[in-house]
Amino acid sequence: MAERNTWQRERVREALGDARGFVSAQTLHATLREENTGIGLATVYRALAGFAAKGQADSLQSPEGENLYRACESPGHHHHLICRSCGLTVEIAASDVEQWAHSTASEHGFTAAEHVVDIFGLCPACTAAQANERADD
Repeated sequence: MAERNTWQRERVREALGDARGFVSAQTLHATLREENTGIGLATVYRALAGFAAKGQADSLQSPEGENLYRACESPGHHHHLICRSCGLTVEIAASDVEQWAHSTASEHGFTAAEHVVDIFGLCPACTAAQANERADD
């Protein structure tokens, strides 16, 4: 069954595109609720899952286990550097990771292997801000 492209889905798509970095469905829903859109949380979850399935949104699991989403900037398979503090996200190519994943799978007899690699850390601005906070203490 094909998904309908409703105004609600389009508004979720716009809100996702406006968000900085990765966001949870709950955070996106709160933004839409503040705008009095009337869009329910279940609709937000369905729209985000559909976008991720079609490659229109990146999806990852936070270190806390929460699913997070971001409007896709690059088509195809890619990885991310994600700031734990401000949410800044940088898409990266990681050919070494690709080679490692395929060779590791092959060594164990696995075929059609897929993988997800996202690196969480602090961006340069947040690192500097934390260093400044420590210096002020």
